[in-house]
Amino acid sequence: MLWAYDRKINASPGLPWVCGEPILDDMPRPKKPRYCRQFAGFNLFKPAGIPLSQLEIVEVGLDELEALALCDFEGLHQEQAAEAMDVSRGTVQRLLQGARRRVADAVVHGKALVVSESDHVHIRTWAGNGRGRGHRHGRGGPF
Repeated sequence: MLWAYDRKINASPGLPWVCGEPILDDMPRPKKPRYCRQFAGFNLFKPAGIPLSQLEIVEVGLDELEALALCDFEGLHQEQAAEAMDVSRGTVQRLLQGARRRVADAVVHGKALVVSESDHVHIRTWAGNGRGRGHRHGRGGPF
């Protein structure tokens, strides 16, 4: 056993080594890009008549909102939404679960809802009729 970075690790020949020490990557794997449409609405929703300074804020990611729109509003199956966003069906399922929980929390408890972007979310610029089959079918995506 070797001690590196105050952690006990197995000396495996498969690990990359630098200066006699194994390279440890404690950082999580980078997120796969998620493709979304440009969000044309407002990025803040709040109860009327209450100043924002008095409200608790709930953030929903643009990718979560996109999964919610594709599945719940447009009626696509999770597999179709996953293809449109270029992610796995499991990722769409997790995005839907998070989005539904956050939106319900904001509505039920009278909180402000903010739509936020992330580095791993990419905006599609394809201008089609809005009901395409996805970029894997050669049309650049349903957006």
